[in-house]
Amino acid sequence: MGKDLKGKELGRGIIQEKSGRYLVRYVDIWGKRQAKRFNDVKSCREWLYDMSYQDRHRDKLIPSNITVDDWYHSWINNKKRTVRSSTFQRYESAYRNHIRPVIGNALLMDVRPIHCQEIFNRMADKGMKSSSMKAYKEVVFNFFAYAVENDVISKNPCNRLVKCNIGQDSDDRLPLTLDQQKVFLDSITGHIFELQYRFVLQTGLRVGELIALKWEDVDFDKKCINIRRTANYLNINGVKEWVIGPPKSSAGIRTIPLTNEAIDILYKQRNRNILMKVVDIQFGDYVFLHKGHLVKQSGYDCRLITICNKADLPKFSMHNLRHTFATRCIEAGMKPKTLQTILGHSTLAITMNRYVHTTDDEMKKEIEMVEKSLSFAEMA
Repeated sequence: MGKDLKGKELGRGIIQEKSGRYLVRYVDIWGKRQAKRFNDVKSCREWLYDMSYQDRHRDKLIPSNITVDDWYHSWINNKKRTVRSSTFQRYESAYRNHIRPVIGNALLMDVRPIHCQEIFNRMADKGMKSSSMKAYKEVVFNFFAYAVENDVISKNPCNRLVKCNIGQDSDDRLPLTLDQQKVFLDSITGHIFELQYRFVLQTGLRVGELIALKWEDVDFDKKCINIRRTANYLNINGVKEWVIGPPKSSAGIRTIPLTNEAIDILYKQRNRNILMKVVDIQFGDYVFLHKGHLVKQSGYDCRLITICNKADLPKFSMHNLRHTFATRCIEAGMKPKTLQTILGHSTLAITMNRYVHTTDDEMKKEIEMVEKSLSFAEMA
């Protein structure tokens, strides 16, 4: 029995602290310790009663036969209202392809870390990369965290015991060297996507931003483009469609100044569009069309693989062109903060750590620049 400061008994689980406030403790049916402070004893007793009542009636409030599949439908319907469409599809894909085959039919309350580990073991067996598996673990963790927060289960089974760094190493998304960039540009002359590839190398756009660019976003007089949206081709509930939405963060909404070459690319694309028959009127105002349609990211990336094979270049994706733009900017002396704004990053660390790489040529130039100083220091 707990007591107050004068020694008066207050009831099981309640004590009065030196500050004068009352502390109440309770162990729920999951064995989890709960504690709360109040200014008076009455509030403590009311809270204890409520906790006890919930435990006594929990089986009526939350059926014990909920399966993982059952809980998924509740979780995903909530996510559909709170996350971006591309994120929603990633959650759906993760569950459909990786989670459901392993634990979909299991009772939610019976899932343990060993079962979650099996999800990632199977991913590794399929040859997935550890970086992808890390992203999937966040999905699995959030899925079970939603159940914990709603008092359906007591602990999250996707805990630190579950390892996801057991897949293949990720390929470095390195930028093209100057020589590789020259070979690439020579190789795409006359290619159906030549203008798109060249435009990314001149602006650093994300592929979704390139696809979603409209003529209303282009200001030829001020020589700039306004980035206001991004495009994703998604499969939502079995329906494949283009989803146009805002950039991935507020920093993605920005204005990018254009080089003369970028302006020339836009003029060429506009002339190409005039001669092109727009298949769907909803795409009429978009800049980079092919045969009257928007082009999916996979379409751009697949063509790049073909180009790389023919030109004997290491395989790379559209995102590598963005990396290449960032690296060329730093090599030319652009201030990192300026580059951060152009790329649409929320922090400078993202710009420098992920997108800017020092090439061998650049390191050689830097050493030559300080060579005299190094020699002078040695002589001294």
